[in-house]
Amino acid sequence: MTAMRALPPDPVAPWAEIVPGVGPMTVADLLDWPDDGYRYEVVEGVLVRMAGTRPKAGRITRRLYDGLNPFVQAHGLGTVTFPDEVYDFEHTGQPNTGLLPDLGFYHAFREPLVQDDQPIPFAPDLAVEAASPTQDHDVMDKKARRYLRGGSSVVWVVWPDEYTVDVWRPGHAAPSATLTRADQLDGGSVIPGFTYPVVDLFV
Repeated sequence: MTAMRALPPDPVAPWAEIVPGVGPMTVADLLDWPDDGYRYEVVEGVLVRMAGTRPKAGRITRRLYDGLNPFVQAHGLGTVTFPDEVYDFEHTGQPNTGLLPDLGFYHAFREPLVQDDQPIPFAPDLAVEAASPTQDHDVMDKKARRYLRGGSSVVWVVWPDEYTVDVWRPGHAAPSATLTRADQLDGGSVIPGFTYPVVDLFV
């Protein structure tokens, strides 16, 4: 972690840190990058890295997955993806950009576009990010906006230390809502009928 913090943030991906000495990369290159304990993304051809998931964020992600995936499967709505699955933004106006949400969801009608040995060739319909202690609102706001520019319909940014969730939707320059432990996540038109108590993320 000390070495990672010494690296400069990437101005196009300020939620992560640029990997020095690596030339321009494609999303296909990202799939072949060796596993060394970090999580990597490529943004506009620049390889950036983030620390591995901390236990608190991991618990939040698992709780939400355990609530979301059974609902999605029971209703045949689509696919919920894990943190290491790469979404390719190439066809959404962001060349050489591959992001790895902590959880993602895409609709069932997109499944024929997904190939087993390739990145997922579109932005997630829902992206979920659990912010780490080193990520502040400004940088996560930028990441949420990048998802929305790519075509995501909703982004949930979870703040483990604040016990809140920012909800981002297209057409908004700021979160359309900030949910507290008294509120519920709502799948809206993206995952119709799905709700999840925010408080259950943090128990």
